[in-house]
Amino acid sequence: MLKEVDIEAFAAAREGGVLVLDVRETFEFAMGHVPGARSLPLGMLSGGLAELPRDRAVMVICASGNRSQVGAELLARAGFDAASVRGGTAAWSRSGRELTT
Repeated sequence: MLKEVDIEAFAAAREGGVLVLDVRETFEFAMGHVPGARSLPLGMLSGGLAELPRDRAVMVICASGNRSQVGAELLARAGFDAASVRGGTAAWSRSGRELTT
Protein backbone atom coordinates (compact mmCIF):
# COMPACT_ATOMS: atom_id res chain seq x y z
CA MET A 1 0.00 0.00 0.00
CA LEU A 2 1.27 3.46 -0.88
CA LYS A 3 2.41 5.55 2.05
CA GLU A 4 1.27 9.14 1.87
CA VAL A 5 2.05 11.93 4.33
CA ASP A 6 0.45 15.33 4.81
CA ILE A 7 2.43 18.58 4.85
CA GLU A 8 2.77 18.66 8.65
CA ALA A 9 4.16 15.11 8.81
CA PHE A 10 6.43 15.93 5.87
CA ALA A 11 7.76 19.04 7.61
CA ALA A 12 8.53 17.00 10.73
CA ALA A 13 10.18 14.22 8.70
CA ARG A 14 12.45 16.75 6.96
CA GLU A 15 13.89 17.59 10.38
CA GLY A 16 14.66 13.89 10.83
CA GLY A 17 16.95 13.63 7.83
CA VAL A 18 14.79 12.04 5.17
CA LEU A 19 15.72 12.46 1.52
CA VAL A 20 13.31 14.85 -0.18
CA LEU A 21 13.03 13.82 -3.81
CA ASP A 22 11.30 16.24 -6.18
CA VAL A 23 10.07 14.38 -9.27
CA ARG A 24 8.84 17.42 -11.21
CA GLU A 25 10.55 18.43 -14.44
CA THR A 26 13.83 20.34 -14.09
CA PHE A 27 12.28 23.66 -15.14
CA GLU A 28 9.55 23.28 -12.49
CA PHE A 29 12.15 22.53 -9.83
CA ALA A 30 14.14 25.62 -10.87
CA MET A 31 11.05 27.83 -10.44
CA GLY A 32 10.84 26.93 -6.75
CA HIS A 33 11.25 23.85 -4.57
CA VAL A 34 11.29 22.74 -0.95
CA PRO A 35 14.67 23.70 0.57
CA GLY A 36 17.06 20.75 0.51
CA ALA A 37 15.08 18.79 -2.08
CA ARG A 38 16.93 16.79 -4.71
CA SER A 39 15.68 16.93 -8.28
CA LEU A 40 15.11 13.70 -10.20
CA PRO A 41 12.29 14.01 -12.75
CA LEU A 42 9.79 11.14 -12.74
CA GLY A 43 10.74 10.12 -16.28
CA MET A 44 14.33 9.59 -15.13
CA LEU A 45 13.57 7.96 -11.78
CA SER A 46 13.94 4.33 -12.89
CA GLY A 47 17.37 5.04 -14.30
CA GLY A 48 18.44 7.01 -11.23
CA LEU A 49 17.68 4.45 -8.50
CA ALA A 50 21.35 3.54 -8.04
CA GLU A 51 22.10 7.18 -7.11
CA LEU A 52 19.65 7.17 -4.20
CA PRO A 53 20.63 6.21 -0.65
CA ARG A 54 18.90 3.14 0.72
CA ASP A 55 19.73 3.89 4.34
CA ARG A 56 17.09 6.55 4.90
CA ALA A 57 13.47 7.22 4.09
CA VAL A 58 12.55 9.03 0.88
CA MET A 59 9.75 11.59 0.75
CA VAL A 60 8.65 12.10 -2.87
CA ILE A 61 7.15 15.45 -3.83
CA CYS A 62 5.83 16.99 -7.05
CA ALA A 63 3.53 19.90 -7.85
CA SER A 64 0.26 18.54 -6.46
CA GLY A 65 0.79 14.93 -5.38
CA ASN A 66 0.02 12.91 -8.51
CA ARG A 67 3.50 12.30 -9.90
CA SER A 68 4.85 11.79 -6.41
CA GLN A 69 2.42 8.90 -5.90
CA VAL A 70 3.76 7.21 -9.03
CA GLY A 71 7.34 7.90 -7.93
CA ALA A 72 6.80 6.63 -4.38
CA GLU A 73 5.18 3.44 -5.72
CA LEU A 74 8.14 2.85 -8.04
CA LEU A 75 10.59 3.38 -5.19
CA ALA A 76 8.64 1.12 -2.82
CA ARG A 77 8.61 -1.67 -5.41
CA ALA A 78 12.39 -1.25 -5.67
CA GLY A 79 12.74 -1.73 -1.92
CA PHE A 80 12.98 1.87 -0.72
CA ASP A 81 11.16 3.23 2.32
CA ALA A 82 9.22 5.83 0.32
CA ALA A 83 6.18 8.01 0.84
CA SER A 84 4.33 10.54 -1.31
CA VAL A 85 3.74 14.07 -0.03
CA ARG A 86 0.00 14.80 -0.28
CA GLY A 87 -0.67 18.11 -2.01
CA GLY A 88 2.93 18.51 -3.17
CA THR A 89 4.84 21.73 -3.49
CA ALA A 90 1.58 23.67 -3.85
CA ALA A 91 0.44 22.54 -0.39
CA TRP A 92 3.89 23.31 1.04
CA SER A 93 3.66 26.86 -0.30
CA ARG A 94 0.02 27.29 0.79
CA SER A 95 1.04 26.31 4.32
CA GLY A 96 3.20 29.43 4.44
CA ARG A 97 6.52 27.65 4.05
CA GLU A 98 9.21 28.98 1.76
CA LEU A 99 10.33 27.68 -1.59
CA THR A 100 13.89 28.15 -2.76
CA THR A 101 15.21 28.63 -6.28
